[in-house]
Amino acid sequence: MNKVQDLAEGLVVGDDGKCRCWWHGGEPEYQRYHDEEWGKPMHDDRRLFEKICLEGFQAGLSWWTILQRRPTFRAAFCDFDFHQVAKFDQAKVEALLQDTDIIRHRGKIEATINNAARALELVEEFGSLSNYFWGWQPPADERPARMTKAALIALGAPPSAKALSKDLKKRGWKFVGPTTCYAFMQAMGLVNDHLEGCFRRSDLAG
Repeated sequence: MNKVQDLAEGLVVGDDGKCRCWWHGGEPEYQRYHDEEWGKPMHDDRRLFEKICLEGFQAGLSWWTILQRRPTFRAAFCDFDFHQVAKFDQAKVEALLQDTDIIRHRGKIEATINNAARALELVEEFGSLSNYFWGWQPPADERPARMTKAALIALGAPPSAKALSKDLKKRGWKFVGPTTCYAFMQAMGLVNDHLEGCFRRSDLAG
């Protein structure tokens, strides 16, 4: 495990000398996720669908728990090709409930299949999931003037995330509460929530 030391509130510096947000905890795989994925603008429909589903699986758990299982989730759900997942039947649900390498929660599994069908409807209406989700990018006046750990924690689920959640639920999506939707926005780069001083914040701002 990489060694980290406190640099300032919410920031740590790794043994590579780079300053990062605190939440990766120095775990190499989690640090790679922080450095290479989290907050990077994503427009690929399959990855967007994957993330909104995995955020739903995370409910009540930690993202680290889900991230460790992401390869097996991808194997179980056809790499989150929602055209294929929408075809899963009850026999497939029962088979997934026996898969010890994913989170065996019937409601979350069935929600993923349901959401795949709803994703097809969004593509039909908006042309792509990217077009739909990026239409919910928060306005500048909803963002903190300075992104500190305290500001990030205080954000909770901002109005844009609540509005996205409400719209998805109206369209029949499941496990898409405001907290889930904001975590999705953060991860997919609709917002840049890396802290001031984190090297990734400046990278993504550039």
